[in-house]
Amino acid sequence: MIRLELTRRPQHSALFSLVSPLLALALTLLAGVILFTWLGKPPAAALYSYFIEPLTEMWSLHELAIKAAPLIIIAVGLCVCYLSNNWNIGAEGQFLMGAIAGSALPVLAPQFANGATLPLMILCGMIGGAAWAAIPALLKTRFNANEILTSLMLVYVAQLFLDWLVRGPWRNPQGFSFPGTITFNEFALLPELMPASGRANLGFVFALVVAVLVWFLLTRTLKGFEVRVLGQSPRAGRFAGFSPAKMTVFAFLVSGALAGLAGISEVAGAVQHLNEKLSIGYGFTAIIVAFLGRLNPLGAVVAGLLLALTYLGGEAAQISLGISDKIARAFQGALLFFVLACDTLIIYKIRLSFGGRRATGSV
Repeated sequence: MIRLELTRRPQHSALFSLVSPLLALALTLLAGVILFTWLGKPPAAALYSYFIEPLTEMWSLHELAIKAAPLIIIAVGLCVCYLSNNWNIGAEGQFLMGAIAGSALPVLAPQFANGATLPLMILCGMIGGAAWAAIPALLKTRFNANEILTSLMLVYVAQLFLDWLVRGPWRNPQGFSFPGTITFNEFALLPELMPASGRANLGFVFALVVAVLVWFLLTRTLKGFEVRVLGQSPRAGRFAGFSPAKMTVFAFLVSGALAGLAGISEVAGAVQHLNEKLSIGYGFTAIIVAFLGRLNPLGAVVAGLLLALTYLGGEAAQISLGISDKIARAFQGALLFFVLACDTLIIYKIRLSFGGRRATGSV
């Protein structure tokens, strides 16, 4: 019987750790060439549509900022979770619940329109996302439930709840029976950064500020040290007096609050009302962003812009080359696969085992 075994390397190369994201990107481009050739599409034109065409117009840069903002905000929160060895896979649901909680004010009380409206919406959005993230955290700490499964299953609960709201009690009575709430009033919308040239709004500023603040938390504070210690060695963390259970709750609350911030920023920014198609998978794509950014909040900014570029590029390729949106998703999935594969091969060796005996060769 032949099987593959992963054996941890005594030490891994710092150089390869640094260039791993670039290698993963290069492999993704190669996979893209093979994929588009197999589909009968010119690979050069396809890659140009993905990575160059969205950068040629000012309005495209604004759209890039709109797409990147939620990815960056969510990914920064996920960095805290993953560094602490807590696997939050449900940021998509926390994103949606943050959008719902933040939208309650302009939907249920549209007459409340003043300078306090938007700050209260943002606060409610963060609370909604954090509360939804607290469920898998408490299930893990109290009942030892697997947080991967619980956080993921709650995504579908949030999606169905959103769909019920916008088709039922929150549906716009003047919306000709289409699902969706009323359009938010001007006090419930994020200000645009450069109204004359595009739609980019304050959400992108939120993303940059959040990335810097969380980077400072992780690298310059005792709490950040606690996150890293418990993530790398829970036993050493307990010996130092750190509580893994409290860290689980903390990491999920931070991650959920930031996902909720991304949700309300999206609905109060580019969308301007709550609908059933609010997210295009931001919560799941942000997992790629977090790992592509090396679980570094500042790296997540660069990775978020890159993944947002593939979103816009996928839309451009659909128009110019006639490919489906499934191909765009497959291209993003290939990027995640190669990122994880490169990281795995840096840390582990692959050995072949024949009938219980280990082969001499390794990779």
